[in-house]
Amino acid sequence: MKNSYLIIFISTIFSLSSVMSQEMEDPSILSNFSDGPYVFISNNRLIEKKILNGEVTSRVLEPTRYDTIFTPQKSRYENVENIAALSDIHGQYDLAVEILKNNGIIDRNLDWNFGKGHLVIVGDVFDRGPKINEMLWLLYKLEIQAKETGGRLHFLLGNHEYMVLHKDLRYVHDRYTISSKLLGLEYDELYSNQTIIGRWLRSKSTIIKINNSIFVHGGISEEFISKNGIDLSDTNQIMRSSIQRSKQEMKSTDFYKTYYGKKSLIWYRGYFYDNLADADISKILTQVNSEHIVVGHCSNEKVVQLYDYKIFGVDSSIKKGTYGELLFIKNNQFYRGTLDGKQVKF
Repeated sequence: MKNSYLIIFISTIFSLSSVMSQEMEDPSILSNFSDGPYVFISNNRLIEKKILNGEVTSRVLEPTRYDTIFTPQKSRYENVENIAALSDIHGQYDLAVEILKNNGIIDRNLDWNFGKGHLVIVGDVFDRGPKINEMLWLLYKLEIQAKETGGRLHFLLGNHEYMVLHKDLRYVHDRYTISSKLLGLEYDELYSNQTIIGRWLRSKSTIIKINNSIFVHGGISEEFISKNGIDLSDTNQIMRSSIQRSKQEMKSTDFYKTYYGKKSLIWYRGYFYDNLADADISKILTQVNSEHIVVGHCSNEKVVQLYDYKIFGVDSSIKKGTYGELLFIKNNQFYRGTLDGKQVKF
C-alpha cells in the first residue's frame, strides 16, 4: 500500500512538472505574462527587475529611490481615535482595494485617505492568490503616506508570511512559479534580505496593542502566556530574529513548538474551535492587560465578535475573491465595514 501511495505521489509531481514546462514553453501564455517589480540590493546598488510580456527587464535605480534600512515600529500606541483592521488578503489585491476604497481608507488614486487613523493588516497577505506583489507594494506605499499625515499602517506577519520566509512554498499561486522560473530564483528569494520588500517585511511586528485592543494573527493562548509571558516588544524581536533561523535549529529545542506550534501567536485557533469558557478569555485579557483581542486566521463570512465583544475575528474570507469586510474601532465602539462601505455597529 505504501508503495502504491509513493507511485501516485511521484506521478503527481511529474504531471505537475510537465504542466509547468508546457506553460513555460507556450508562447501565448508567456506573451501575456507580466509581474514585478522586484527590487534587489546588490553591492549598494538597487536593481529593479520586471517581467513584461514574458520578457525580464532589468535596470539600475538611483540609490536614494528606496530606503534599505527599516526601523521596527513601536509595539504599543495610545490615544488613537480611528482604527481599522483587515486580514487574510491572500493575494486578492483587487478585492482588498475595493474594500479599502469603499470604506474611505484610500482614495480613487490608491493613496492614503485615513488621516491620523491606524490601519492594521492582521497577517496573511501571502499565498493562495495571484496578486501578492501588487498588495505588498501598495502597503509599502501606504505605510509611508500614513506616517506623513500622522496616521499609521501596521502590517503584522501571519503564519503565511513566516511560511514563505522559511521556504515553505506549498500555497504559492502558480503565477509565481512562472515568475520564479523566468527570474531564475526560488520564490522565497524574491523576498530575501537582499530585496527592498524582503527587508521591509523583516522589520514587521507579530503583535501590537493600540489603545485597549491587542492585534495578532492567530491569537494569544493561555499556554503561550504561561511559557513566555507577553512582553510585546520582546516577543516581536524574538519573532523577527527567528526568520533567519532554520527550522531544524528551532526544532532542536522547544522554541519551534512555542513560537510556531498550534498554540503560538500565528497559528492559534482556540477562540473559534476550543469551546473556551468566558472565564478563560477574561483570564487571558487580564494577563495581557487588554480589553479586546483582534485576530485573523480563522475564516468567517464577515467580521465577527465572540465572548461578549472580547474577541473580534477579522478574517472575512477575502481569500475567496468575492466578498470581504474590515473592522472599525472608533472611541471604543466597534463597526463592521462592509464591501459597499456601510458601517454596521456591533
